[in-house]
Amino acid sequence: MKTIITILFFVLTVSSSIGQQGTLLISEENSHNIEVEIGEPGNYEITALGSDPYLFTAPLIAEIDNEETILTFEYFSTEYLDNFQLFFGPPMDENFSIIASLGIREGWSSYAIDVKDALPKGWGKKGDVIRMDFGGGAGYAGQFRNFRFRRPNASEIQRSLDQELLMKEKEAYKAELLNYLNTNFQNSIREVNVLDSAIIIKGFLSKTSPNYYVAEVPMHVQVTKAANFESIYPIAQSQGEFEIKVPRFTFQDDFMRDGLLSGWAIVKKQYNGVDLQSHLRYMDKIEPVFSSTAAVLKNKKGLGNFHSNDYVSDLDSLGIGSITTNMWISKMLRSAPSDKTITFNYGGKDYYADKQWVEKHDRALKESAKRKVITSAIVLIDKAVNTPDKEIGAIMEHPDCEPSGIYSMANFTDPEAVHLYAAAMDFLAQRYSDPSEGHGRVHHWIVHNEVDAGWVWTNMGETDSLTFMDTYHKSLRLINNIAKQYNAHSKAFITLTHYWNWTVDKHFYLSRDLLEMLIKYSDLEGDFDWGVAHHPYPESLFEPKSWLDKKATFSFDTPLITFKNIEVLDAWVKQPYVKFKNRTKRTVFLSEQGPNSRDYSPKHLNEQAASIAYVWKKMEVLDGIDAFQFHNWLDNRGEGGLRIGLRRFPDDEEDPAGKKPVWFVYKDLGTDQERSSIEFAKEIIGISSWDEVRHLKEIK
Repeated sequence: MKTIITILFFVLTVSSSIGQQGTLLISEENSHNIEVEIGEPGNYEITALGSDPYLFTAPLIAEIDNEETILTFEYFSTEYLDNFQLFFGPPMDENFSIIASLGIREGWSSYAIDVKDALPKGWGKKGDVIRMDFGGGAGYAGQFRNFRFRRPNASEIQRSLDQELLMKEKEAYKAELLNYLNTNFQNSIREVNVLDSAIIIKGFLSKTSPNYYVAEVPMHVQVTKAANFESIYPIAQSQGEFEIKVPRFTFQDDFMRDGLLSGWAIVKKQYNGVDLQSHLRYMDKIEPVFSSTAAVLKNKKGLGNFHSNDYVSDLDSLGIGSITTNMWISKMLRSAPSDKTITFNYGGKDYYADKQWVEKHDRALKESAKRKVITSAIVLIDKAVNTPDKEIGAIMEHPDCEPSGIYSMANFTDPEAVHLYAAAMDFLAQRYSDPSEGHGRVHHWIVHNEVDAGWVWTNMGETDSLTFMDTYHKSLRLINNIAKQYNAHSKAFITLTHYWNWTVDKHFYLSRDLLEMLIKYSDLEGDFDWGVAHHPYPESLFEPKSWLDKKATFSFDTPLITFKNIEVLDAWVKQPYVKFKNRTKRTVFLSEQGPNSRDYSPKHLNEQAASIAYVWKKMEVLDGIDAFQFHNWLDNRGEGGLRIGLRRFPDDEEDPAGKKPVWFVYKDLGTDQERSSIEFAKEIIGISSWDEVRHLKEIK
């Protein structure tokens, strides 16, 4: 079976040294085992037909400045390419080539590579070419666009100079974190109760000493750096149980820091500072502003990426019980007031929300609220370059965020950034927790996107999984603690791809590893009832027939968790050590996934519809899985050729936003029409009974 590689070479502009403009285009004739077809203007559809697939660019028509050594482009791929090789010629010589890896990018992502060490002397003249090799054979599919050369930017130059020192610093910090997590402290903070203006801290001292104190550790402070702790309070009691009351709010620069977000630890005063004597403990209890009962899911059937449009009646027609909606909070905030902003106060300081942004979300959330639909907001932080207010963007973006990332990790390196993040979340949690539901309702918060693929979706640069989780779990806690002060039943969710215990992308983490780390942090620093927002797409996002998945096995060591083996996630979350306080099962939402229709032919549309029937019949008997939010609602041109929606592309020429067969099947699931509606799927799946799709054996 041949592999299609669609490469969008939208015009690559090359600045010449004499001010002329040229374009780098693909040579349609000069290729090997690659079939080149012209698609939309500027697009090349490229098919890898056999071993050693490569192609050439057309000869340069303008010179490239010899300081423009960064080759950059954007790409989309559901596959990993370990051997992407570029040759610069003529002639083509291994000595003048560079090999890179292209990671999995399930969304358009920037990529930059410095090729200066691979360039022959004088390369970049008119007539020079690049040969691009796409691995050793068929099997890779990707989309590329906006190739261009540019000069290294300041951060790239500095990063190159600092790379060795930075890596040493990161290794040292990882070692400090491991030591902190693995230390068996004899003292402990056992409970942190937050009141209106004070915090009650209960703990245990293993022995009597006049030098024991309780320290406040704000989120921007690294717990391993005890010398940086700002506020410490003496413990009057002797050995054994103790309880102290400390102020909740502390003035810091031009705002008040809220101890609701801080960790609290026992320290011992030394002549040169303080020494850490316990693990941190975060907030355990707070009396919420609003009195409310826990919202109840009316079914498992949900909808992803909900927004206000012409099709909101789908909530009724499909019988939807839950939705997700995206909130790019860095796009909400503004650095100055205007007639287009809403002013709100947090921590004694005024902040400004874009009125249009807020009203857009109000409209969508009021639609779900009036139908009593459980709503989860996905909290996203855009890179500074993509935020309307660049001052806000620069503060909120993590300082180590790479251009390759689509979104950024929250910035926990600076007190102003933490306060700004908290201000935004306080505004949203208060607005959308009000029982009057005048603006709509958000019940839960999904914290960022697919953090095991953080390099793409929640980027904080080159870092190990433990350092990444040390930052990410603060983001979970910040949202949890703020939301809990308004709605006692609100939860923060970790969000993960289907890469459970395997990945070929060196920049990705393993979902299971991140969950185990989060459990460790929860055990040591105070458990909170976080949930899991998992995305069990089929093994290939393009292939809806998940029952054919090879890397989805029925073991806790499975490489992937997809539709085929969703029972693994159900079994994993029911283990006692995974449960909240070892008692209560954590909420699991399948918050983003949809089977693909390769095109709109009857065959592929029916395979998509059969796939949703397949996973539904597995999931309906799994009480560890609480809800399934179908993503995407409508096919989206920005998803690299995927058609994973319930409706067609809104600009489809034949039937704009038309209902696909999967829409009608999804409508019937859980109703009296289900049995007849999904009967057709048995032949496609190759079964005679729905019992055949369920895995009933014990999973270990």
